[in-house]
Amino acid sequence: MARESKSAKLLANLAAGTEQARERGKQAGDREVGNWPGFVHLRVHSAYSLLEGALPIKTLIKRAVADDQPALAITDTNNLFGALEFSVKAMEAGIQPLIGCQLDIDMEDGQAGDRRSHRDHLQKLPSIVLYAATPDGYDRLVALVSQAYLGGNPESNDRPHVMLSWLQQGAEGLIALTGATGGPVDQAMREGHADQARARLDTLKDVFGDRLYIELQRQNGFDRAHEAKMIALAYDAEVPLVATNEAFFPTPGDFEAHDALMAVANNAVMSDDRRPRLSVDNCLKSRAEMVELFADIPEALENTIEIARRCSAIVERRDPILPRFTGGGEDDPAAALAAEAAELRRQSIEGLDKRLARIGLAEGYTEADYRERLKVELDIIENMKFPGYFLIVADFIKWAKDHDIPVGPGRGSGAGSLVAYALTITDVDPLRFSLLFERFLNPDRVSMPDFDIDFCQDRREEVIRYVQKKYGREQVGQIITFGSLQARAALRDVGRVLEMPYGLVDRICKLVPNNPANPTPLNKAIEEEPRFNEEVEKEPAIGRLLDIAQKLEGLYRHASTHAAGIVIGDRPLSQLVPMYRDPRSDMPVTQFNMKWVEQAGLVKFDFLGLKTLTVLKTAVGFIAKRNITIDLEALPLDDQPTYEMLSRGETVGVFQVESAGMRKALIGMRPDCIEDIIALVALYRPGPMENIPVYNARKHGEEEIASIHPKIDDLLAETQGVIVYQEQVMQIAQVLAGYSLGEADLLRRAMGKKIKEEMDKQRVRFVEGAVERDVSKPQADMIFDLLAKFANYGFNKSHAAAYGIVSYQTAYLKAHYPVEFLAASMTLDMSNTDKLVDFRQDARRLGIEVVAPSVQTSFRHFETGDNKIYYALAAIKGVGDAAVEHIVEVRGDEPFASLEDFCTRIDPRQVNRRVLESLIAAGALDCFGHDRAMLSGGLDRVLGFAQRAQENRISGQSDMFGIGGGAGEAETIQLPATIPWLPAEKLHREYQALGFYLSAHPLDSYNDLLAKMRVQTWADFSVAVKAGATAGRLAGTVTSKQERKTRTGNKMGIVAFSDSSGQYEAVLFSEGLALYRELLEPGKSIVITVTAEERPEGIGLRIQTADSLEDRAARGQSALRVFLRDAKPLNSVSTHLKSRGEGQVSFVMIKDDGRREIEVTLPDRYKISPQLASALKAAPGVLDVELV
Repeated sequence: MARESKSAKLLANLAAGTEQARERGKQAGDREVGNWPGFVHLRVHSAYSLLEGALPIKTLIKRAVADDQPALAITDTNNLFGALEFSVKAMEAGIQPLIGCQLDIDMEDGQAGDRRSHRDHLQKLPSIVLYAATPDGYDRLVALVSQAYLGGNPESNDRPHVMLSWLQQGAEGLIALTGATGGPVDQAMREGHADQARARLDTLKDVFGDRLYIELQRQNGFDRAHEAKMIALAYDAEVPLVATNEAFFPTPGDFEAHDALMAVANNAVMSDDRRPRLSVDNCLKSRAEMVELFADIPEALENTIEIARRCSAIVERRDPILPRFTGGGEDDPAAALAAEAAELRRQSIEGLDKRLARIGLAEGYTEADYRERLKVELDIIENMKFPGYFLIVADFIKWAKDHDIPVGPGRGSGAGSLVAYALTITDVDPLRFSLLFERFLNPDRVSMPDFDIDFCQDRREEVIRYVQKKYGREQVGQIITFGSLQARAALRDVGRVLEMPYGLVDRICKLVPNNPANPTPLNKAIEEEPRFNEEVEKEPAIGRLLDIAQKLEGLYRHASTHAAGIVIGDRPLSQLVPMYRDPRSDMPVTQFNMKWVEQAGLVKFDFLGLKTLTVLKTAVGFIAKRNITIDLEALPLDDQPTYEMLSRGETVGVFQVESAGMRKALIGMRPDCIEDIIALVALYRPGPMENIPVYNARKHGEEEIASIHPKIDDLLAETQGVIVYQEQVMQIAQVLAGYSLGEADLLRRAMGKKIKEEMDKQRVRFVEGAVERDVSKPQADMIFDLLAKFANYGFNKSHAAAYGIVSYQTAYLKAHYPVEFLAASMTLDMSNTDKLVDFRQDARRLGIEVVAPSVQTSFRHFETGDNKIYYALAAIKGVGDAAVEHIVEVRGDEPFASLEDFCTRIDPRQVNRRVLESLIAAGALDCFGHDRAMLSGGLDRVLGFAQRAQENRISGQSDMFGIGGGAGEAETIQLPATIPWLPAEKLHREYQALGFYLSAHPLDSYNDLLAKMRVQTWADFSVAVKAGATAGRLAGTVTSKQERKTRTGNKMGIVAFSDSSGQYEAVLFSEGLALYRELLEPGKSIVITVTAEERPEGIGLRIQTADSLEDRAARGQSALRVFLRDAKPLNSVSTHLKSRGEGQVSFVMIKDDGRREIEVTLPDRYKISPQLASALKAAPGVLDVELV
């Protein structure tokens, strides 16, 4: 990778100095030409020195070119993240790249002994600077940097560093600088240990010989006395001097922004004088400035040029390197390739035989067609030398399938390959769906094939572990990614270090559009939003905030790992690229990111986690409990009930088609074949969406199919004459203009990229080919323009087909096994309350009972019963997996006999107070027959009983005290007498534990009143709004309320409501908020009138009026009669009669088995409501309650 040949020209250029530069030097009265270029920068921190360097590589090279620098080094702190990118881009700009690294070093000379105080421990280690002088030196540097990350203790918080002993084991090909004031020699000298400084210098000299230089830096206010000592030491030890300037930012004008970055990095504020600071001189100075600065030490300047001349290592791109699937092959690569090709042929032919035997031929094709296509593909794969790649992918996919780990049917263009189908890499028959191999692997454009594989998200990790084991832990790694400071984050960070008020910074941040998929740069946001300038005029400090944030925006903030990408090498990865360790993962990580790691020759495999596959597997497992076996790969693709369900838009939980827009499209499309679903997956994106109504109208014969050209009508028949797929663009070019499919793929790419020059060439080729095939020139031109439009719009059909099939599989299970499908969906979305509400509503619509959670019948996940779904214990907030697994384990096959039995069997350390509170609120302990309020009030007694039982169990005394049910009477828990919760409170607590109302809804007791008031449910109202309604009356129980300030500084409220059909949000502004603030408290039931408007993100509601349902109900009720058998309940009933009002309350005693009644009317009047009636009815001993 690092090679001398390529750098010969650059070295010659450096030695001679370019003619241009010499001319300029003469004109500028530069020092004599023999000294050109005067100085070479050896200490530059690019933006890859995270939160330290503010010089993106592009900026760095631009400035070096402007200053005619013939060579340039980057020396990032403890990493080589930018080595390849810098090397490639510098050479493209005609600059010789010097690859270096500033490395923390432990000199291992015992200074870390007793004399180091706690404060010294916090000081970081000294650092030296290493450069790759030769290709071997680059390999050694990569090995050292990798060892700094991978060799250390992953548990320690130390920064990555190298040990002196590692350098003593080998430092050939490396040039070293002592690191100036931050280096080990200077550090000892500054602390007054001259002997130690000399000893350290001698040690380094023993390691590097004549490749060691003493580094001098002269930033503003440097210590001249210390410099004099270092120069004397250099002469005494005969070590050459070299002049450097450690650059962190482009110009002196960027100093303040960089200072803010350092404050962000150190979690400090800019006004804090104790934090680390740099000088304004730490910018990328020009050659002339450096020559002037060190004019008194010319040798230190000349040595910068000498070092550049001694360095001949550059980092180059490599062709893809793959591990040999068949092993060996180092001695004879041709034989190894032949062995892999033979193995691939054998596996493909066997695999195709199995596929055809199991699934059969696609309509309209013969076995010979399959065999011919397989042969063509295998020949292309072999010629392009990729058999190994296919075998590696097939191997880990077969392993996953053998271990019952769900794998997706395909993703991306890989589904276009019959070889992939035969090897079970994909489950999509490319002939059945007219998918093209050339869209995946084009013989006319050599680039790596790229299979993206979806695995069940729960078990994806197992497949990665298998790959690690098979190829060796050192040969498999993850890929680094760099998180950069986006506009909003930059504003927040800078605002914090400038100590600006949070509210002010937050207001400014909110002026930047929030679009994570396509972030808006700050300069563009300021240009497009006039309010930025208004804010600056009001508060000048905001101008400084915006200036600094713009300079920091886009700089790298942290390193993490790519979610799915894995690279596999044919040797330990650290022999190919520098490696990094992510503290959150035990896998090594490449120091080059996705773009550059592939250019370094490593091949990426994408292991993606797809939740839907886990849902499908879980549902199939539930169905198997009924002794029904489902083979997802062999489902009939023409199942009528499935298409009928999709046509009704009943798609809650169905992959890819759940959104409101998709449902609307399905209702319009009325799909009746898998091709319709695939087309919808492809069309439902901005742009192509406008063709959905055309597709639907033509499908139902409401519009005639317009023919583009008779020769290609059959290619567009399945998509109603609309060009939907990129593959159709390729086939049209093949049929009309005689392109090979490989050429057609190049045409598609050119059209997608819209490169004018390339498009003009392609137009000539297309039109000529079409005219030869009897198409008129104007028509050929028109078709070319049409294709150009759709190539950009068109979707990859292989991907659409694979995801269309997953969508169909979920729809099929939902149509035929809704209980199992919904239970699986709820299990996988357990932490997403909104989704659980949707699934629960859907279950209700389908007549499926969702059984409330109970410690007797529930498990960790949702479970299925006879047209029932048992609610999952782990879905209760505040319970946690460990507690749930413990409860299920101790319950075993023997249900808990009583609350006491439950307490005796559980471990109170696992099922603690918080867990019990959540279980009570959710109703999971209702099975023991105690009131929730009593259980909650007696929680101390319950916990005390459980703790005593636990202690007795540990000491082996359980049966002596009868707790374990030995001789004598078992102890019981005496719960205190407690006032029962009102239904509203009981349900509100249930809501807090589950995220929605499950056993009943607070509005249920007002049903008659709501019907009289003509109140709509949220579900009915949202349908009405879509049909054009703009106002309505709704009822809801308040679930949350937020107050925020508007742009004008006034307050607004955002209130979330729940009714029996779902959850919704409404806003109200300052006057309304002042009027109704007291009413809109969580747990209260309200009737509201609203105005509504349909927006792209959903329906927007604004509250006009609000009224308490309890008050409305009380106004309509005049009397309450409570039926009792005896006077025992009177005490608990009287606790509920607190609020005075207009209603009359009477008690009716039933005597002599109902033959006699005694009615007593209370003298006072009370506030009565359906809520009060429900509460009294729940009191023990009350027979009935009547509201009149």
